[in-house]
Order: sequence, then structure tokens, then C-alpha cells
Amino acid sequence: MLHSFGPPENLEVTEVDDPAPGADQVVIDVHACGVNFPDVLMVQDMYQFKPPLPFAPGGEVSGTVSAVGAEVTDVAVGDRVVASCGVGGFAEKVAVPARSTFAIPDGVDLTAAAAFLTTYGTSYHALRDRARLQPGETLLVLGAAGGVGLAAVELGAAMGAEVIAAASTDDKLAACVAHGATHTVNYATTDLKAWLKEHTGGRGVDVVYDPVGGDLSEPALRSMAWEGRFLVVGFAAGDIPRIPLNLPLLKGCAVLGVFYGSHAGKNPEANRAMVAELLDMLATGRIDPSVSASFDLDHAADALRELMDRKVVGKAVVLP
Repeated sequence: MLHSFGPPENLEVTEVDDPAPGADQVVIDVHACGVNFPDVLMVQDMYQFKPPLPFAPGGEVSGTVSAVGAEVTDVAVGDRVVASCGVGGFAEKVAVPARSTFAIPDGVDLTAAAAFLTTYGTSYHALRDRARLQPGETLLVLGAAGGVGLAAVELGAAMGAEVIAAASTDDKLAACVAHGATHTVNYATTDLKAWLKEHTGGRGVDVVYDPVGGDLSEPALRSMAWEGRFLVVGFAAGDIPRIPLNLPLLKGCAVLGVFYGSHAGKNPEANRAMVAELLDMLATGRIDPSVSASFDLDHAADALRELMDRKVVGKAVVLP
């Protein structure tokens, strides 16, 4: 539980009453909770969604349903589910609306299921719905070894794109190659704009997936192909860049915001269909979430700290 905003170390393990389901809710015995960058921002009171104190962070969980509300008819006790909960996932049990749960296909590991909903949902919504990524197009993924970045690499490759993974270390880039990247560039040691110009023959890239912001956004935007699409996913670097608006004009390109949580809330049926498609990809091995670190509840703060310090490749999970 977080009782005061600040660094992850403010989290305290606390005993609370077990949740009871509301009429339209289910209670999930949590097997695993995915750790995402919004959790890092939320505990510092830096996220657009501001839950009241005290709260447990953790926005996506997998587990087994242990209780259902009186009005719930399509989820049953014993079902294996993955759920979007917003907060509360760093716990042994969590109550969530039944409409926010998705059945986990047979054969899918519960830990892998907890590590895919937010990152793959964000990236698939961005690439499929916002950018309309086409086979044969060039996709540049910034922060490519992070949770959403690695998902974007994998999904971009599955969608037939030529994927350029950009990250800050060679070890991270090796993970990107293992998940489908065609080319890699280390932007800590290489001039990103010059590299992209050389490796695209001056044409530029069709789609930029940017969850980083900071100093990387402008050189990536300057490297767009004509009628390209620049996806604004987040600002892991901390700084929100100020973009010269002459660049979209000169490139004839579109700058597109990606807010998956809001999209899912406003378009629930479309989101359920998309998640069903992703679950099928997971069950058939077309996507494979990378869980590189796991933590128990006593060390949940360490999970957030490692994410803040960019030590996590792919996803970390908390295992209550």
C-alpha cells in the first residue's frame, strides 16, 4: 500500500480485509501482477489518473476467480482470467468489474498472461488502429527493450513491417533481435538522425513508435518518410518535448496520440475484440511476452525502482 506519494520505497506491506465483490464484480486470487511505467508515475502523483490514498499500485493481473457478484453471469468461480484493474494489483486478492476480465486460453502460462495486457494492448492499438501499419513499411521503435517497446517490436514484425529497434545498450538490442527486430541502433553511442538517413537511403521511416520523449522525439520526427505517422505513446525520459510544427508540414506526416486506457474505456467492445485477437496470438505462440524479473510483495518497491532505473528488459511482474 502507498500511504504518501513519493518514491517506490514509500510502499508498505499491509494487512487489509479481503475484498468482497460488488454486484457486477469478481474477486481474483492474484497469481501475478504486471509492472508498468504508469505504476511508477502513479506512486509519485505524476500520472493523469490519480487514485485516492492509500492504494496499492498494479494495473493488470492474472489469476483465478474466487468469488463473483450477484449480477455476474459470464464469469465463474475457478476461471483463469487476466484483468485490467487500474490499481490494486500488488495484492493477494483484487476485486474488478467482470467486464474488465478476459479468459486465459488453455496452455497459456499465468505469469505470461499478466505481462501482456497493457503493453501489447497499447502497442497493437497504436500500430493497428492509429498508425494503420502495413506490411513492408518501416517501423522505428524507440525505447525498444522496454515493456511497450518490445511488444511493438514483436507486433510490428508479426504485421510484416521492417522493424528498426532503438535502445541504449547492446544487451537490450540483442533482446530486440530475439523478438523480431530487423535492424538495431544504439542511440546512446550513435547519432540517431544520421544513422536513419544512411540506413533508409534518405527516405526516412514510415512509422515512429515513441514511448520515450525527451531528446529523441525531434530527431525521430525529422527522420520521417513522406506521409509517415509519428505515434506519441509516453514520456519515459521524463521531459515532454516541444515539437516544431513546421516538421509535420514539411514531412506531410501525422502526429498521433496513443492513450490505450482511454480508448479501451470509450470503445469497450472494440477493445474486447482486440484483446481476444491478442490472446489468440499468445496461445498460438505468435507473441511471447518477455518476463525478465519477478518480485514478491515484500520487494514490490524494487520492481518499480528497477523500472525507473531502466534495468528491466521487457516486463517485470510481482508474484503475491
